[in-house]
Amino acid sequence: MLYAQVHLTLPAWVHQEIDLDRSYDDDATRMAFVIGLARRNVELGTGGPFGAAIFNGEGRIVSIGVNRVMPQNCSLAHAEIMAFMTAQQRLQRFRLNEDGSRFLLATSAQPCCQCYGASFWAGIDEMIIGARSEDVHELTEFDEGPLPADWVGELVKRGIEVRRDVLRQSAREVLAFYRDQGGVSY
Repeated sequence: MLYAQVHLTLPAWVHQEIDLDRSYDDDATRMAFVIGLARRNVELGTGGPFGAAIFNGEGRIVSIGVNRVMPQNCSLAHAEIMAFMTAQQRLQRFRLNEDGSRFLLATSAQPCCQCYGASFWAGIDEMIIGARSEDVHELTEFDEGPLPADWVGELVKRGIEVRRDVLRQSAREVLAFYRDQGGVSY
């Protein structure tokens, strides 16, 4: 039989982690939140060591994502992709900022080539990143794929402001924790 439907889910525990009324007012607070998601995902064995969230212009959570590749048997189920998809479903539009609203993606690690590409079309205006790609390669066996030499410049050309190394050491610690737990590549 040919499947005509795809169904991806976040783990049930995420509902306990989200306070939709809370405002996350700065990069450090937003990054601490997504790093916490990444850590919980590893602790609870529900996926890989990556977390992401979409915040609106008021600093409120629109959606979250954690890596679900292995549990969902889907190579596309990266944290950023899960956050993009759930935000798009919640807002019922494929380009989040098409109405002039502003959106920020916070991601615990530099996007891989897939998530980087999706960032162009998802409709985000800002991206904050914890760990760097070289941290992911150093501490895990993940292959993040190729990016353009000036990948940040390419995002900026498309109107996406990028801030890197936000709580980088904390993000690295989650990657090391995953490795030390015997993590496999997702």
